[in-house]
Amino acid sequence: MPETKKYSADEIKVLEGLEGVRHRPAMYIGSTGKDGLHHLVYEVVDNSVDEALAGTCTLIKVTLHKNKSVTVEDNGRGIPVDPHPKYKIPALEVVITKLHAGGKFDKKAYQISGGLHGVGISVVSALSKHMIAQVKRNGKIHQQEYKIGKTQYKIKTVGNCQKSETGTTINFTADDTIFSTTDYDFNVLATRFREIAFLNAGLKIILLDEKSGKKEEFHYEGGLQEFVKWINKSKEAIHKPVYFKKTQDSIIAEVAIQYTNSYQENIFGFVNTINTVEGGTHIIGFKTALTRVINDYSKKQNIIKSENLTGDDVREGLTAIVSVKVPEPQFEGQTKTKLGNSEIKGILDSIVSSCLSEFFEENPAIARKIAIKASEAAKARAAAKRAKDLVRRKSAFGGSGLPGKLADCSSKKKERTEVYIVEGQSAGGTAKEARDKEIQAILPLKGKILNVEKAPPAKVFSSEEIANLITAIGTGIGEQFNIEKLRYNKVIIMTDADVDGQHIKTLLLTFFFRFMPQLIENGNIYVAVSPLYKVKKKKDHYVYSDNALQKLIAKLGNVEVIRFKGLGEMDSEQLWDTTMNPKKRTLKRITIEDAVEADQIFSILMGDNVELRKHFIQEHAHEALVDI
Repeated sequence: MPETKKYSADEIKVLEGLEGVRHRPAMYIGSTGKDGLHHLVYEVVDNSVDEALAGTCTLIKVTLHKNKSVTVEDNGRGIPVDPHPKYKIPALEVVITKLHAGGKFDKKAYQISGGLHGVGISVVSALSKHMIAQVKRNGKIHQQEYKIGKTQYKIKTVGNCQKSETGTTINFTADDTIFSTTDYDFNVLATRFREIAFLNAGLKIILLDEKSGKKEEFHYEGGLQEFVKWINKSKEAIHKPVYFKKTQDSIIAEVAIQYTNSYQENIFGFVNTINTVEGGTHIIGFKTALTRVINDYSKKQNIIKSENLTGDDVREGLTAIVSVKVPEPQFEGQTKTKLGNSEIKGILDSIVSSCLSEFFEENPAIARKIAIKASEAAKARAAAKRAKDLVRRKSAFGGSGLPGKLADCSSKKKERTEVYIVEGQSAGGTAKEARDKEIQAILPLKGKILNVEKAPPAKVFSSEEIANLITAIGTGIGEQFNIEKLRYNKVIIMTDADVDGQHIKTLLLTFFFRFMPQLIENGNIYVAVSPLYKVKKKKDHYVYSDNALQKLIAKLGNVEVIRFKGLGEMDSEQLWDTTMNPKKRTLKRITIEDAVEADQIFSILMGDNVELRKHFIQEHAHEALVDI
C-alpha cells in the first residue's frame, strides 16, 4: 500500500481578502493575457458608466500613460469617503479593498448597473502593483493609495475644488508578474468605448494614448439612431432609422431599426450596456414582435396574400440595436452574455409590437418599403429552396445523403471528429491520403466559393459548393439551424499559404460569419496553419513564418530553402507531419471579439462599397505581408 499523505485541518488554506484574486485571476477577468488586461480598464470604466446610467455623469476620460499605467477620470458623484457603518473605514477603501462591495445591491444608489457583483474595482486593485484613487466631494480632493490591493495610508485631503465639482479618478498599473503583456491596444479600447457612447446618448468618452499621441472622442447625441447609421455606413440604407424608447414594469427598452439593400441580418443586443453576444430573452421578444407586426401590416396593405412571412424574410437586410436596462439581469450561456430573465421576452414583445405598429401607422412610406423588402425576401427564399433542391438532385450524393466529394471519417464520437475544408482537388487528394480516417473527414472545394456578402440567397444556394458545405456540416442555416445536428466537433479551413489561399479563407469565413455565426460563437471553426518553407540541411525543417526562417538560417548557416506555394506540392507524409497531425499541428480558433466591428470589416472588405474598401486598404497597407 502506498503511503497516504497527511490530510488534516492544517491543510485547509483560507485565502484572505483579495489573495484569492491574485491566486486565480482568470476566474475574475477571464485570462491573464491581452483580453484580461483590457478587462481591467473596462471594470473601472464600467463604474463611471454606472454613474452615467444613474444620470450623474456626462464625461469619462481614459488616458494610457507612457509608464503603462492607466487613468480613468469621470465627473460623477464621486465614490463616498465617509466611514462605512460596518467596517468603520472610508467607503472608498471598502470598495477598493473588499470583494462584493459596492452600491449596486440594494438599488438605492444605482437602479441600473452594468457591474453586477461588486468585484470590479477591487479586482483591479488586487491585480495592480500600484493604484491611486482621488475623489472630489464637498469641495475637497480626497486621496488614497494601494499596492496589490493593500492600503498604503489612511485617506487624506490633498487639495480643494469647487463645491459643484464631483467625480472619481483612478490610476492603476497592472502587475506585470501577473499579466503576460501590459501593452494596451488603443483600437480594442476605442471599439468598446464607441459602443458605450452610442448606448448612452450624450455621454462623452475621451481616449488618449500619450505614447503614440492618438486621441479619439466618442460623443453621440443621437444615440442608437447614430449607432445603426454607423454600422450601415458601408451599405445602402432604404429608409431613415426607426427609433423608439419605452419603459414597462421597470424595464427600459430602447430600439433602433434600419433596413439596407443587403441580404444579411445584424441584430445586436445589449443589457445595461453589456453586449449580449449570445442573445437572450430580449432578442427573442424583439424577433417575435417584428415578425408579427410586419406580417399584420403586409396583409392589411395586400402586400402579401395568404402565406405568412417567416422570421428570416422579415430580417433580411435588417440592422437592429436592442438595448434594455434591467434592474436584476440574469445572465447565462457559455460566456455569461445571454440574458435569461423569462419575463423580458413578453415585455419586449409588448413594447416592440405597440411602438412599431404605431410607427408604421405614422410613417406609411417607410412601413411599405420594409414590407415590400420582406415580401421580396420571401420570393427569393422560395427560389433559393428550389435552387437547393435542384442542386441536391443533380449532385452525386451517396446513400447517406452526403456530398459525393466528402471523404467521411468512421468514428461516431462527434467530440473526436473534424472535417477539413480543402482548397482544390489536388490538395484534397493528398489530404485524403494523409488523414487519420477514423477522426478526420475531407471536403475538397472546386476553386473559390461565392462571395456571399454580395450575392442574393437564391444565387448562394444554387452554388453546388455551398450546398455541399451546408450538407456536410449538418446544422442547417437560418431558422432551421440546429447546433445539435453538427456532424463534426472541428470545422477546419485548410488553404494554400499564398494570396489565393488567403482569399479563399476569407470567402469561407465570410460564409460562416453570415450564415452560421453560431459555429464561430461555439468555438467550432478553425484555420489550419500550413508551412511557408522547407529548409533542408541533414534533415527537413518546416518553417511557418519569414521571421522564423531568418532565425533558422542564422542558426544552420547555408541551406536549401524551398518555398511552398500550395498544399498540393507536399506529399501525404509531409502534409500529415506539418499540418494535420493533432500532436504536432497548429490550429487557429476563429473567435468574434466584437460582433459590430466584425460586421464592419466583412461589409467593407467583401461588400459593394469600393471607396470604403480602398480607404481601408490604404489605412492598413503597412500591416500587410507581401507574398513573393
